[in-house]
Amino acid sequence: MQSAALPPRPSEIHLMELVVPEHTNHYGTLYGATALQLMGKAAFICGSRYARCPIVMARADDIEFRKPVRLGEIVDLRAEVVRRGRSSMTVTVDLTVENASGEPDRPRITGRFLMVAVDDQGSPIPIPGQAGEFPEEISF
Repeated sequence: MQSAALPPRPSEIHLMELVVPEHTNHYGTLYGATALQLMGKAAFICGSRYARCPIVMARADDIEFRKPVRLGEIVDLRAEVVRRGRSSMTVTVDLTVENASGEPDRPRITGRFLMVAVDDQGSPIPIPGQAGEFPEEISF
């Protein structure tokens, strides 16, 4: 009898979102806090699917607002696990805007999120599965 192996860990996800009036500031552009919320959501989904256990955000850094995102634009959030440690992982998120031809633009907002696997009490635990999937192994 052959044991069923788990499918490969998804280390990348894409989310799409339409920028509506409640997402914008008085300039008609995506409010920075809303952009961070969307990026945090993408990082959480990506990290959760990768870790296959509960995770929390421990840090968000290197957030760079490069170009405004306007009301009515469709944003594409691409999140990817780029580093895995014993109990933590780094997820990068790029927020781009899909242009009229359907091709993504250069990233308008970028950021890096440190996500940590946790138990029921919120204490760090090892990420299930095998280590060594990424060249750099660092513990949180």
